[in-house]
Amino acid sequence: MRTATFLSGLIAAALAAGCSPKPQPAEEAPGAGRQLVYFGTYTRGESRGIYSGWFSPATAEVTGLELAAEVPNPSFLALHPNRKYLYAVSEMLGGGQKEGAVSAFAIDHATGKLTLLNQVSARGAGPCHVAVDHTGKYVAVANYGSGSTALFPIGGDGSLGEATAFVQHQGKSVHPQRQKGPHAHEVVFSPDNRFLLVADLGLDEVLVYRFDAATGRLEANDPPFARLAPGSGPRHLAFHPVKPWVYVINELSSMVTALHWDAARGALEEFQTVSTLPEGFQGENAPAEITVHPSGKFLYGSNRGHDSIAVFAIDQEKGTLSGLATFSTRGEWPRNFSLDPGGRFLLAANQNSDSVSIYRVDETTGHLEAVGEPFAVPTPVCVLFVP
Repeated sequence: MRTATFLSGLIAAALAAGCSPKPQPAEEAPGAGRQLVYFGTYTRGESRGIYSGWFSPATAEVTGLELAAEVPNPSFLALHPNRKYLYAVSEMLGGGQKEGAVSAFAIDHATGKLTLLNQVSARGAGPCHVAVDHTGKYVAVANYGSGSTALFPIGGDGSLGEATAFVQHQGKSVHPQRQKGPHAHEVVFSPDNRFLLVADLGLDEVLVYRFDAATGRLEANDPPFARLAPGSGPRHLAFHPVKPWVYVINELSSMVTALHWDAARGALEEFQTVSTLPEGFQGENAPAEITVHPSGKFLYGSNRGHDSIAVFAIDQEKGTLSGLATFSTRGEWPRNFSLDPGGRFLLAANQNSDSVSIYRVDETTGHLEAVGEPFAVPTPVCVLFVP
């Protein structure tokens, strides 16, 4: 189902009113079981930056949608462990500037508003992902355009300092347009905080760096990377919450690669590859996001083109994946999605139809049940819950 027509007249009215299309229940006071949620966007058309809203598990609605901070192209967001600060990359600043930026914000938990603390250069072009280490001392950034990784210290007030580490990736792979050079696409700290993993779409590699939380330094691990099949285009990855498994979603091949994770050595070893698409699909597709359910039983991945969320069961002994189903996102180009902190709901950002869809998660089967109609958010590309 396409939602662009339904939403075209809805977006302006919703934003002008400072709320989502669905009214807030009068009996639900601020903070009463609601969860703050942020939406990163591309600032084209009507979008002006990061938007905030309140998700109610009781009604499965997002209400009170409004602009939280005006910032160019905040395409990915990350939360500090203390929940006081939010970090956003800006892919392009305009004005002829070649480098993107990383911005630090203070969160007002009563209103959802964001106050800019400071902004620093991302040390590269097209930053597309940001992550905070588990100690809350450093922010890592993946620069897609220039194919590099940078690390920034976090001050006591949440602001960012100058980079303490910078790594320029080198090489290329087989795709004639997309893999002429490196394209770092995601940065993920290992569960023990000893390593930083970087999915590089241009190299067909997941690079592994030893991370020193005391000094903010990055050093190439031994082995320095896991190489995936040529033309895969690794985009994002997810650790299993308990077991030593890592799952990588590949943008160019529409496949998920499962790898064993040796936490002592920081080494990855592939053991399975499965498609994100239903059998027989012939159209163009570019997977984007991947997430493991908090229970560790299910894995979810988004398909841009097929416009769906693919659901897999995870074998709890072997880590292998079995495809269960695909569910329409009821919108176009689902770039990112996020499970709520309890794993009971999933929100999918449909970039090209200016909408976000809500699903209830069946915690027994992993299946998704659509709730209500998609609601209007201008050019949404990232969903971030604040627990």
